This record gives sequence, structure tokens and C-alpha cells, in this order.
Amino acid sequence: MNTRRLSIVALVLVLLLPAIACAGKDSLSDAMNRQLQVNGQRYGMAGQAVLVTHNGKEVFRGVDGYANLQAKEKITARTIFPVYSLSKLFVSTLVMQLVEQGAVDLDKPASLYLQGLPESWRGITVRQFLNHTSGVPDYFSDNEQPTAFPASMQDVFASLGPKPMLFAPGTRARYTQTNYLVLSALLEAHYGQPYPQIAGERIIRKLGLKHTWLGRPSLPASGVALGYLGKNGKPQRETEIAWPAYSYGHAELYLTLDDLARFLQALSSGELVSKASLQQFWQPQNLSDGRRGDFSTGWEYGESGAYRHAGHDGGARVRVRVVYKDSLDDDTYVFIYLSNGSAKNVWSRTLIGSAMATVAPEKFPAEVLSEKLMAYALAPSTGPEAGKKIRAGTPLQGEALERTINNTGYAALEFLSADAAIRVLALNTEFFPASANAWDSLADGYKAKGEQAKAQQLYDKARQLQADQQQGQAKP
Repeated sequence: MNTRRLSIVALVLVLLLPAIACAGKDSLSDAMNRQLQVNGQRYGMAGQAVLVTHNGKEVFRGVDGYANLQAKEKITARTIFPVYSLSKLFVSTLVMQLVEQGAVDLDKPASLYLQGLPESWRGITVRQFLNHTSGVPDYFSDNEQPTAFPASMQDVFASLGPKPMLFAPGTRARYTQTNYLVLSALLEAHYGQPYPQIAGERIIRKLGLKHTWLGRPSLPASGVALGYLGKNGKPQRETEIAWPAYSYGHAELYLTLDDLARFLQALSSGELVSKASLQQFWQPQNLSDGRRGDFSTGWEYGESGAYRHAGHDGGARVRVRVVYKDSLDDDTYVFIYLSNGSAKNVWSRTLIGSAMATVAPEKFPAEVLSEKLMAYALAPSTGPEAGKKIRAGTPLQGEALERTINNTGYAALEFLSADAAIRVLALNTEFFPASANAWDSLADGYKAKGEQAKAQQLYDKARQLQADQQQGQAKP
């Protein structure tokens, strides 16, 4: 067998046998390093850096790939990463401090603490700005990379004042950067200082973060990871945005893996905000119609099995999570997954889920299943027995099983291929043949593949199942 064939066989084996299958046999470090290699090959990662702690103790730190693909400059533990919207975590932490001190009430209008907001914004609460349920429009187009900005934050507010609200505050969620301009302005009004000075004094210098910067102009000349976007199946250099200084509360945070770990460990251990307060801040938040929102006091809120997690992503390529069971004193993990892009624009939630699955597979069954499904999606055809083994190998049942397969299928559709997604989504139609949603999702896969007739047939089947269910529910 020649070297090329050996390489192909090795790659197939890696895709079929992800690191989580070996976590019990090898050390955690071996399993995690193997998972980084799997992710690197599967998604075409440029570079990646991961750090995991458990109950305050570091259990893994690893890096893989390149900070600069053209120069072949490798990622190291000291590489400085742009972390994009993780910048918002500094702002939300500073606001939580003011709430804990009694200086700010989350459910009072932000206009009580800040002058100069547009008239239509003056009833919007601090909590609604934090959780992206304010309804205020963004200050640049969602469809274009911003190239020009108003001269000041007040100019931003003045330009947005005449524009209609996106929705009534509290009724929906829409992630906009404008929310964190308002919160940055609130902090500046309270402290009488520019935001970078506030964050520098109360977080960066307080925690001794020696390798953390706000704003590209302040960065050192070397050691910064370049950003990449996948185009035509290859990672290509991303055009950098020249963000104005007033945007630093929602963008332009740069730091190393260790500094980010220090911040998250300090926060989760009660150094910046008490644990009791954090657990109140990190509760599910509902919209006015009872639907759950995505954010809890500025942090993405989620659940995995018996665990809760609070975190955030940045540019869809970096993500952090504080994961805990019943309280921050009970079985707490911190996961940090940094990347500088990939050929396939893989979601950061998929990457961090793979780390959770590898570190504690017995605790995070949904992440384990998702990782197995990604391998299944890319594996050569193995017949119906493979699907049966997947179902037999997970403790998830019912809605949890269907939801995890559905979510993974759409992830595969986004950054793998329509064929990979169809392979995953078809499992739900096998496991849950009476589910209208399962057939509708599979139809989306065929539509993305361009098989319109097949897609329409499946959409019709989904609609008929839904109609039958509604008719059955209507009978006395």
C-alpha cells in the first residue's frame, strides 16, 4: 500500500473514530489533542487553541495549526487572538458589578442612568439592552461589512433616533451591536471615564492580564493571529474592520488563551461578581410571550443534560462556556475554544461541543451524539446498522434525541454538504417517522442539494403528518 493510500485510510479512520471513542483508553490530553486534529482535518481549521478547567484546575491546554497560513507561523499558547463579540463579556460583567452594588436596576430604563438616548428608546430597560431584546436597530447594515462609521457614539444615537424600532421591547430578540454601545455609554456616564479606561482599571489591570488589548492600534507588532474566512473551500484572509474607539465594548478585544482563562476563572470563582449574584444573573430569561430568550444578563444561556452553561461566541469562530451542575460550587467547567477561522466556516458551538464531548462524555451526552453524527455524516456508506448503533449508543431519547439529530443535521448542511446533512437528517425520519418536523428538515436537505421534486414530496408528507396530528388533537 503506497503512502498516499495510507494517508487516505488514516483520514477515514479519524473521521469514523472520533477522539471521544478513545477517551477512556488514553489520557485526556491524548484524547483532546486527537480531537483538535480531527477538527482541523474535518473543517479545514486555520489555527485553534483550547483550554479547559474543572473546579478551578486546568485539565487541558492545547494548540494546533497556524496563526498566519501564508508565513506558516504556528499557533502557540502566547498567540494573541481577536475574540470579536467576546468583548461584550467585559461590558456585561461591569454592568453586573453596578447592579450588585445597587447603582443600577436591571429592570429600570437605561435612560435613568444615561442622557442623550433617542426618545423612542427611553423606556427600554437595562436588561433588554443586555439581552438583545431592546428592538433598537443596528448602526450598520447586516448585509455589508462596515467601512465608515459616525464620528461619535452620540452621532450614532442621533442617526438612529428617527429610524423605526425593529419590534416592541421585550417581545422578540435580535442581536445588534447598538445594544452594547448603549451599555458602554451607561458605564462611561457612571464612572465619568472612557470605556477603555474603565475596563482597563476594573478588569484588565485588576486581574493582571498582561496580554490583553482593546483596539487594534494598541496591539504589538507581532504575535497576533490573522483572521480567515472560508471561500470556495479554502481559508482566505479576512478583511479587517477599522472599528472606531467607541465600539470597543462590542468588538476589538484581543488577548491570549491564558488571559481569557484568567478572566473567566476570576468571574466564575466570584472575584469580579459574587457567585450568588452570578447565579441570579445566569437564569433563563423569557420574552413577553413566554418564549425563552437566548441571553441571560448578556451571556448566552443554555443547558446540556443536568448542566447549565453561560457563555458567548465571537465572530462564530471563538466561544467560551462556564458549565456547572447545580451551582458554581458544584462540578464547574470552563471551556475556551479559540480559532482564527476555517475553510468550511464551522460554527464555534460545534467546536466547543466537541471539546465537551471529549472531556466528559458521561456528562454531556448531547455533545457526544452530535460529534458521532458528524463522523457518521462524513463516513463512507455503512448500511442501516450504523444508524442503529448510534441510537443504541446514546442515553438520549424522545425530544432530546430528535432535537440533537436535527440541530446536527442543520450544522452539517451549513458547513459540510447537503449529502452529509441528508445522511444525518434521514436518521430522524427513521427514528421518528411520525414527526412532521423530521420530514420537513429532510426536505430542506434535498432542497439545498437541488433535488426540488424530492424536496416537495417530503414537504407534502410533513404537511400531511402535521394536519393529521392537528385533526387527532381536535377530536373529543
